[in-house]
Amino acid sequence: MNWDDWRLRINELDNQILQLLTQRAEAALRIGDLKRRQEAPIYVPEREAEILRRLAAANPGPLPAEAVVAIWREILSGCRALEARLTVAYLGPQATFTHQAARERFGASVDYRAARSIGEVFDDVERGRADFGVVPVENSTEGAVNVTLDRLTISDVVIAGELRLEIAQQLLSRAADLGEIKRVLSHPQGLAQCRGWLAEHLPEVPTEEVLSTAAAAELAAADPMIAAIASELAGQLYAVPALRARIEDNPHNATRFLVIGRRPVGPTGRDKTTILFAMRNEPGSLHRILEPIAGAGLNLTKIESRPAKQGPWEYVIFVDLEGHRETPAVAAVLDEIGRRTLYLKILGSYPAA
Repeated sequence: MNWDDWRLRINELDNQILQLLTQRAEAALRIGDLKRRQEAPIYVPEREAEILRRLAAANPGPLPAEAVVAIWREILSGCRALEARLTVAYLGPQATFTHQAARERFGASVDYRAARSIGEVFDDVERGRADFGVVPVENSTEGAVNVTLDRLTISDVVIAGELRLEIAQQLLSRAADLGEIKRVLSHPQGLAQCRGWLAEHLPEVPTEEVLSTAAAAELAAADPMIAAIASELAGQLYAVPALRARIEDNPHNATRFLVIGRRPVGPTGRDKTTILFAMRNEPGSLHRILEPIAGAGLNLTKIESRPAKQGPWEYVIFVDLEGHRETPAVAAVLDEIGRRTLYLKILGSYPAA
């Protein structure tokens, strides 16, 4: 087959794919009608997680599993919007890494609501202004995001999902080369994450802190002598090319995000449960509380403490463990932990990233 033959073959395949997508969309419309009659939720995280895992496992190649998952996320997003359009709040402004994480989870076919703070994301979900919210909870180099943990202690929302996003910083500029750059702008964390690269490649160029990486990209779009350290998404949205890609000093920098909602999520077979508890300030308390987890053979994936704020030197403990609260083993462990603590709050069971 020659070049034209292969192009014709691809056109035929594209038409077949479009026909199948149309059939899938029509099925989604019928499902949407049933959901409205039964007042069932439109977005079911456990169902979408099952679909993506099944397709990734069944993928024969040559497309990598990550590409298959990315394609199907957009298919799910578009079909879900035919049933009803979701509103998702995120820590703004537009083109932040939290915005990028939200888009990776929910796709393009939702209404995104930029919040001015993590607390406002919680408010939007609690008060029904958004169906779901996306907030950062942990960075691989900077540690826990305490604002998120503190809000989880008092909020009625539940954790409905998690995702990890690789933090890849780009040097965005309309300059033709590095020699034309007179200022480098970014959020303080963005500048800190690229300090070594800047010292090596732009040692004489002053850096300036701005409110967000997105704000830096917006300024770089208006002035070719300015470079912004920001995400690839920021470059796309503000139409600023990447003069240099992947300039972060730590190539393994990643942030974990939580999806928060108002409805508990069912089990998928590969889940995680997050709890918090308060305990007596006496020797051996933490060991006794965590003992049932080890006894049941469950994997504890994270533990974090935060001041309880009710009194000096009092703390609440956050714990992530593998498994779903509805499974017998996890349910029994949580019941036993509840008897050994002063206070236990189950923040959610959700599909593991």
